[in-house]
Amino acid sequence: MERQPDKNEISSYIIQSQEEEIKRIALELHEGVGQTLYSLYTGMQFIGNAVEQNEMKGYVSDMAELLEKTIQEIRLLAVELHPPTLTTLGLLPAMKSYLKLYTSTYGIEVELETSGKEVPLEERQRITLFRVCQEALANIARYADTVKAEMTFTWQFDHLSIIIKDKGRGFDKDKGWHQSTGLAAMRERMHLIGGEWHLSTKIGEGTVVELYLPFI
Repeated sequence: MERQPDKNEISSYIIQSQEEEIKRIALELHEGVGQTLYSLYTGMQFIGNAVEQNEMKGYVSDMAELLEKTIQEIRLLAVELHPPTLTTLGLLPAMKSYLKLYTSTYGIEVELETSGKEVPLEERQRITLFRVCQEALANIARYADTVKAEMTFTWQFDHLSIIIKDKGRGFDKDKGWHQSTGLAAMRERMHLIGGEWHLSTKIGEGTVVELYLPFI
């Protein structure tokens, strides 16, 4: 009798499929749409240089600036969806790159500290940890009402721990917030790679998210 896939295998497959699609969209935004817009931008610059009428020159210049802004927004979105450094350089460089984007977008400064020697991770582990950190940071931007946060990576020979904390407004876990889709997704993602996820929060004192990944 053919064995039926269990819940964890199904969840893992769904998440992997989503990540592949996200990666494809990010690449298309950067290499496809982004490059097409850049070609239009350079064309607008060429036209602007050739136009002699001041009124028309100003109009072309405005259009070129709008295209330039759109190109930048698309590049930022592509990085947010799937940072290329996550595959090429690893989790920590990707997170450092993302935090620059995060601060410029939300105005929240994140102090990043790391101790120990970084251990190479499997691709699935890198993606999972990045996504969970990304979700935790997104929650800070949405709900914490703060301009500062902290993130700590601690590398040990047998595990990695990540702590993300803010001193924002916090929330009452007893009111059902811990059942939200975003928080449940973080817990499920960590579970699928053999890790742990913990959250502690108190109204008026902020929120702490702790991630733990053993190296088996």
